[in-house]
Amino acid sequence: MGPGRLHALVDGVFAIALTLLVLDLPRPAHSTQLVHDLLHQWPSYVAYLVSFVTIGILWIEHHGMMSAVRSIDRRFLERTLAFLLFISIIPWPTALAADYADQGVPEARAAAVLYAATMLMMGLSFAWGWRYLSAHPELVAEPARAAFPAWTRRALLGGLVYLVAIAVAFVSPIASFAVDAIVAVYFAASKSEVPGLIVRSAHADGPS
Repeated sequence: MGPGRLHALVDGVFAIALTLLVLDLPRPAHSTQLVHDLLHQWPSYVAYLVSFVTIGILWIEHHGMMSAVRSIDRRFLERTLAFLLFISIIPWPTALAADYADQGVPEARAAAVLYAATMLMMGLSFAWGWRYLSAHPELVAEPARAAFPAWTRRALLGGLVYLVAIAVAFVSPIASFAVDAIVAVYFAASKSEVPGLIVRSAHADGPS
């Protein structure tokens, strides 16, 4: 089957997840100290920014993956749905992390662990999709096949870093969230080629 409908579903889930993030930003009601109250909610802004960048970068990388996919099967659909499960749930631990960041240590620790665990499962499910395509090159356009094993390792490494964030959360919830942010910044700053772009470049260089 072709990937068109899967493209539409993925884009829809990402769009909804990004929209839900902003709905949890603080809106003080009739505050007499609006500036103070807004500044006091800084954990919400940080959590929003980290999750937005993470989801945005994942959308870019998933778009690159799908640009190189020429056909899909049921097992790849199942792996993509597992990935979308964790993408769609990200706004929930984001809101909890923001709400409990400045609360008591047990509550903040639990929120930080939940956030990092969600990111871990999201990263592993994303790597699961890359791994499946690497093992089934017939689903991938020829010019991009050689790049997929490296991108599988990259996705897996990025996901496993969240294990560090989970461990750090038991010592310092704020430091754990900093690890989450570092992962997002790293992938945002990465200059690695997307397999889909390799495919388009190969077509562009061919005879007209």
